[in-house]
Amino acid sequence: MEKIKVFYKSDVEFFINELIYILYKEDYFIYLENAIDYKDKLIDFIEQNIATLPSKLTPLFLNHLGSKYIFYKSNSRTTWYIFFENQENQYLVTFISNNHTEIAKFLNP
Repeated sequence: MEKIKVFYKSDVEFFINELIYILYKEDYFIYLENAIDYKDKLIDFIEQNIATLPSKLTPLFLNHLGSKYIFYKSNSRTTWYIFFENQENQYLVTFISNNHTEIAKFLNP
């Protein structure tokens, strides 16, 4: 199997790095290290599964976020939606959101 490459739009990289501080600042995690671990698990999931999980087509009116998406259930309360584009074995993560946002009601986990 050919090796896949996963890239992230700069907005997505910024969001992921900010997520650490948001989770810590909003007291979702008591320790900063736990917020970093949470972020690392999200990234690991993306890089290990983006090429193998069956993706879903993004609803047309949300297509500006990315034409396909997969989801990651990080715990009983939060599901992450990872939007992306791909060409052969290269994947570009274009947007990340979760079920606590307005767009989640239009997506199927």
